[in-house]
Amino acid sequence: MKLLEGKNVIITGASRGIGKGIAQVFAEHGANVAFTYSSSEAPALALEKELTAKGVKAKAYKSNAASFEASEQLVANVLEDFDGIDVLINNAGITKDNLLMRMGEEDFDSVIEINLKSVFNMTKAVQRTLLKQRKGSIINMSSVVGVKGNAGQTNYAASKAGMIGFTKSVALELGSRNIRCNAIAPGFIETEMTEKLDEKVVEGWRNAIPLKRGGAPEDVANACVFLASDLSAYITGQVLNVDGGMLT
Repeated sequence: MKLLEGKNVIITGASRGIGKGIAQVFAEHGANVAFTYSSSEAPALALEKELTAKGVKAKAYKSNAASFEASEQLVANVLEDFDGIDVLINNAGITKDNLLMRMGEEDFDSVIEINLKSVFNMTKAVQRTLLKQRKGSIINMSSVVGVKGNAGQTNYAASKAGMIGFTKSVALELGSRNIRCNAIAPGFIETEMTEKLDEKVVEGWRNAIPLKRGGAPEDVANACVFLASDLSAYITGQVLNVDGGMLT
């Protein structure tokens, strides 16, 4: 059963990793997918072709979600190309890990700007459309690190924790217009980035997870499908941990 048939979705930062997995699963459920990338044009165009082959409309946009002006232009372009927006997934993000005593101001600022400010930019840019149609679902990609913190990631944790507060506030502001806003907090998700890590380190993480495995992008994507679909019509302002039990 296709849960998102005919819905138009914007996914930021979807040329690889979790964002790519979300785009693929959404297309399988019948959603038309507009997604952004920052620099990797070849993978983005390849994904666009892959999604289109599934029988949905898909288009890649080179856009910087950390720029409010670029976010407004992106939404305008998507509205012109897709004739509507039903779901926004704020997924774009970076890490610049270091202990606080060694972390430079620039590393802190850039993570906050790209991870958190981008959520403000995109939500603000799409809000008018959702308010006009009196429906919509906004999904913000937080992290278990935003819930519990993590040594060496003060910048990342701050950005993801801020995203949770933003999510709950938007849910309160827009709920009366039938616009829902929820966050997902992924745990250890195995992507191209984790393939570069030492296998012993990865195995240690897996063993510490109650389900004894890392998550796949599809695990996060399936949670997004639920929150984007009518199955979650009475759910807003929540944080869904997709972590194999890490925070249990």
